[in-house]
Amino acid sequence: QVQLVESGGGLVETGGSLRLSCAASGRTFGSYTMGWFRQAPGKEREFVAFIGWSAATTYYADSVKGRFTISRDNIKNTVWLQMNSLKPEDTAVYFCAASLSPRAVVAALYNYWGRGTQVTVSS
Repeated sequence: QVQLVESGGGLVETGGSLRLSCAASGRTFGSYTMGWFRQAPGKEREFVAFIGWSAATTYYADSVKGRFTISRDNIKNTVWLQMNSLKPEDTAVYFCAASLSPRAVVAALYNYWGRGTQVTVSS
């Protein structure tokens, strides 16, 4: 069992930056691929990025590649999403999730989810 709690969301202007954090409980955090998803109003939840259990593997959606960076610390049981050059279309609720699949880019492969943190980018 893994509990996930996101933080770090807020309101930022276009071009600004935010760093999201996801704190995980549970002794098996290091066994999971960790992902970030987002969901805008009226839209389906979409994949943003994942990082493998050892942090050796990362993968990003094309829409955020080069602007967002995912990282993790298995001692601190935390995963981060550094978001730079934010755009209004990045506005969404951002969710942290944990998966036992090594390369999980779809929501159905994730076993545990946080409640999300709101990110709003003003134009």
